[in-house]
Amino acid sequence: MVATTSPQTQAENPLSDILIEKIGQLSPSQQQEVLNFVEFLQYKKQPKKTIWDKIAERVAQLPPEVIEQLPTDSSENLDHYLYGAPKK
Repeated sequence: MVATTSPQTQAENPLSDILIEKIGQLSPSQQQEVLNFVEFLQYKKQPKKTIWDKIAERVAQLPPEVIEQLPTDSSENLDHYLYGAPKK
C-alpha cells in the first residue's frame, strides 16, 4: 500500500519529516528492510568500476618486491607459467 499525503501536508512538513514519522511507526524488522533498501539505492547510484580498474587497484596494493618477482615474459610464455610447457 502506498501512503500519500495531501499537498497541504507536504507543504507544512518537508518530505524527510514525513518519511521519518512513517518509518518510526514501523516494526524494527520493517525499519531494517527500509534501511537495507536505502543503502541499496545509494550503492546502485555509485559509478561502477570496470574490471581493469579493479585489477589496477589490486596491483597497486602489491609490495614492490612481489612485482619485481613477476616474470617479464608472461605473455610470451603463458603456456609455461600456466601448464609447465617449455619456455619459448
